Amino acid sequence: METNMSGVVTRCGRPAGPRAIGLVCAVAAAGALLSGCGNSDKAPQKDAGPPRAVPASAPASPSSSLNSDQAQRKALIPKAKVGYEQALKAAVAAVPSSKPIAAELKGSPTSPYWNTAVATADGTVHDGRVDAVSGKLTQSRTESDDSGDKQHLAGQLSKAKVTAQQAAQTATEKTKGAVTTIELGNAENGSDAVAWTVGVVTPADWNQTTYGIDATNRKVLWTHTNND
Repeated sequence: METNMSGVVTRCGRPAGPRAIGLVCAVAAAGALLSGCGNSDKAPQKDAGPPRAVPASAPASPSSSLNSDQAQRKALIPKAKVGYEQALKAAVAAVPSSKPIAAELKGSPTSPYWNTAVATADGTVHDGRVDAVSGKLTQSRTESDDSGDKQHLAGQLSKAKVTAQQAAQTATEKTKGAVTTIELGNAENGSDAVAWTVGVVTPADWNQTTYGIDATNRKVLWTHTNND
């Protein structure tokens, strides 16, 4: 969290200097205020002591209003020099005849990376990690899914006519920002329809808006904004 010091003001007091007015002033008991004599003079003020900080009622800075998720996005996303599209290209290049099915920006501001997934026509999934600064594929492995999972994914791939890039474009036309997640799967309505889920983060408030986009016609099926 950033500490905003602009809402603090420093106030200091200093004793008023006595004036010679030709009158004798009476001294009160020890510790009492010194009272001046005469009509035109002001009484000397008590020493206010050293300066002290007084909180002002200034509004909080935008940074201080971010929750933990928003702050994490703000710290991570600008450090990623490689976007989802380049990360998926690197993953696809490592697996012949594959198609992209997922990407998610993860890691820390000092070491951001993309978790990627591509699949071949038979439903075999290959996971990869792509450095979000250099764009290089640093890790890759083949998932050992059972035959049922492979057949299900193979069916989704055959139905999907909309590419990951097209789905992301549809989402960013609705919400201007950075794509941080994209994944192919079933639509949320429980049907066999295939849809892309695309998450877009807006730099104005660092909220994430997630879209469900039909993978056959690019229609927006649902939208959810995460303000947390």
